[in-house]
Amino acid sequence: MTAACTNGIDIGFASLNYAQIGFLGVVQGITELLPISSTAHMRIVPALLGWTDPGSAFSAIMQLAALAAVLSYFAKDVRALVTGSVLAIQKRDFQAPPFRMSVAILLGTIPIGVAGLLLSSMLNACNTQFRSLQVIAIASIVMAVLLAISELTCKHVRRVEDMRLKDALWVGLAQVGALIPGVSRSGSTLTGAMFLNFRREDAAQFSFLLGLPAIALAGLKELLVLWHAHIPLDAWQHLLLGLVVGSASAFAAIWGLMKFLEKFSTRIFVAYRGLLGVFLLTALSVGWLV
Repeated sequence: MTAACTNGIDIGFASLNYAQIGFLGVVQGITELLPISSTAHMRIVPALLGWTDPGSAFSAIMQLAALAAVLSYFAKDVRALVTGSVLAIQKRDFQAPPFRMSVAILLGTIPIGVAGLLLSSMLNACNTQFRSLQVIAIASIVMAVLLAISELTCKHVRRVEDMRLKDALWVGLAQVGALIPGVSRSGSTLTGAMFLNFRREDAAQFSFLLGLPAIALAGLKELLVLWHAHIPLDAWQHLLLGLVVGSASAFAAIWGLMKFLEKFSTRIFVAYRGLLGVFLLTALSVGWLV
């Protein structure tokens, strides 16, 4: 079912009940930080269950749950970056590792910030074709291929401490692909970092740290948009429930992914994304999904 609109904003989530919102919060929290695209699953799961599409606004705001989870899991790293950067500025030591990493994260955020502003009206419009299942299917297959290539051709030896500014810009450009549903922000940045020969777990760590500004800006911007749209009180209650449930599931997803990548490759995600894309194209072609 298509999303409902209020002042041109899709708020399909407001028509769902609390059990459905809680379930979607778990799905969003897990898939936001795994390289399998949360936006894709926010379209696929409701479509399979016959629920209303919760809409792009729900997906954007639920990123704040991922933000809370990343800040909690990497609290020590984030604290070291902030305090180290402040000390580096005070001492004018602009070669200090914490300062360079902070600059790398900010530099890597610029591409998606610019692209997001330019494409905002198109991406967040009610019933936009960018959220079509066909787009998601094709994006899933393309990213499965790219992730597979990075696994097979790259060395996976560099550490996050080796991140240079040009590396961060490359990964930041890869992050722009996350604006297309089905690509996955974590998937695009993880793949981009692996193409630069970073170890899987280090690529994932930088992916999460790089995502902090983008996730915060996207989520807070959408909150502001909904505030000005004067959505009903029960819609805000739906969002609050989704955020609470999503934060817990997102933290579990980070913990599981970091432990997994210390020992295994990303092939399971390659297979999942490829099969998901093929399933969607098949379901669309035979009329199981529309």
